[in-house]
Amino acid sequence: MNAILMCGGRGTRLDSPQEKPLHEVAGRPMVDRVRGALRRADRVEAVHVVTAPNAPRTARHVAETAASHETVIEAPGEGYVADLGRALRDERVTIPILTVVADLPLLAADAVDTVCDHYAALAPEPTAAPSLTVCVPTALKEALGVSADTTRAHGGRELAPTGVNVVGRVAGDGGGPPTDDAPTDDASGANGTDTSPEHDERLYVTYDARLAVNVNRLADATVAARLAEAER
Repeated sequence: MNAILMCGGRGTRLDSPQEKPLHEVAGRPMVDRVRGALRRADRVEAVHVVTAPNAPRTARHVAETAASHETVIEAPGEGYVADLGRALRDERVTIPILTVVADLPLLAADAVDTVCDHYAALAPEPTAAPSLTVCVPTALKEALGVSADTTRAHGGRELAPTGVNVVGRVAGDGGGPPTDDAPTDDASGANGTDTSPEHDERLYVTYDARLAVNVNRLADATVAARLAEAER
């Protein structure tokens, strides 16, 4: 499977002197930590890095450091939903595709592979591909001490989207990017799939803490740095 990495958000909530994707956690920009996880994942063959005018230094950094398995898609910077839609319609993008946000600095290759394996078992035939939203229990975020700005109720539990998803179909084919509940700024909690009832969206709930730490605020970055250092 290929992947889309969204890294064009302004990151206004983070209050960092750096653009959000370039904010360092344990000595490395978050976007590079996520790129590294995708590069090492066995189930990911190629990565489309989506940049936008909102984060020009990030766009320059990605362009200057792009690896052979990475291509860069320049989005208009009109918000997460519009930029994801633009990327999904790029001729180089194949569906189904993994979508990942740049504010998951603890993301690891094995966690990416687990999501891809779960999706493969869910949709063995690409022609019948639903979309998959990866969530964690909001209680896990609370226990870790990180923010949870976007939540949803499901099966008697409160869940928080992680920003890791698989888009199985694009808008016009019965699926696609969200239309109602995704933030339009940095959108770490954006679903990446259409959540309206008529579309075939599935949920994958994980307790993996590495998928629960979205860095939206400096306090989140502090937690991420502590956990990253503990993994060394």
